[in-house]
Amino acid sequence: MKWQGRRGSRNIEDRRSMSGGKAVGGIGGLGLIAVVVIGYFLGIDVTPLLEGAGGISPQTQSTQITAADEEAAQFVSVTLADTEEIWTGVFADQLNARYEPPILVLYKGVTQSPCGSASGATGPFYCPSDQKVYLDTDFFTTMSRTLGAKGDFAAAYVVAHEVAHHVQNELGILGQANAYRAQVSEDKSNAVSVMIELQADCYSGIWAKKADEAFGSIEHGDIREALNAAKQIGDDTLQKNAGRVPQPHTFTHGTSEQRQNWFATGYKTGDLASCDTFSADRL
Repeated sequence: MKWQGRRGSRNIEDRRSMSGGKAVGGIGGLGLIAVVVIGYFLGIDVTPLLEGAGGISPQTQSTQITAADEEAAQFVSVTLADTEEIWTGVFADQLNARYEPPILVLYKGVTQSPCGSASGATGPFYCPSDQKVYLDTDFFTTMSRTLGAKGDFAAAYVVAHEVAHHVQNELGILGQANAYRAQVSEDKSNAVSVMIELQADCYSGIWAKKADEAFGSIEHGDIREALNAAKQIGDDTLQKNAGRVPQPHTFTHGTSEQRQNWFATGYKTGDLASCDTFSADRL
């Protein structure tokens, strides 16, 4: 992905040097990583579990910002700027509407949001209450080393996916879907969650297509990186890798095949209407 030297976003809230917390004691090493990965990708906030085991203990501290941290922050800033331009254009062209971009919160260790504490246990997420995306760039390392989702465009896919949830919120889709989820059984709620996530994957594909057309930023192999990332974070793949038999009724994000297919649909069409997972005959 061609991103160096390009415009960054002004909609970054940098909390990396603010007081926060870090993972200490209790669960450690591969055990901590396993809990974090399983918790995030199965749609579970495992922060209470880690706190109970001494895994995360909020402590006031100064956080050292490394050169790698700065490069990751610049990458996120450029990617976010790209989403702002692309979705402003898509809203204007396809909806005759104005797009209001989200704020992206960069943090290290632990921070707070109206949707709960943000940490390595929660992974990147979008909070509709304050319309902010929360991201610890250390998660990119987890993606590459633990999940096998390598490459800068795999990381861009993660940012684009969370911004896509903001797009859903702007369109009123996220609020309606979550209101319905609160009224139905767990199985039905999970099914709607899958539709939400697959639509966000499809919107991510739209962003990728439009970004390539507008900026020529996509290089050979980038789309393959995004599709591989979608594969590695499918519910069925994650459950298999965790030593479990996949249980479709517990899926909250979709299978590897579904996630790949919906990203590809958005990338091929560039059309919001093609991403209507809620009316699709088959996910």
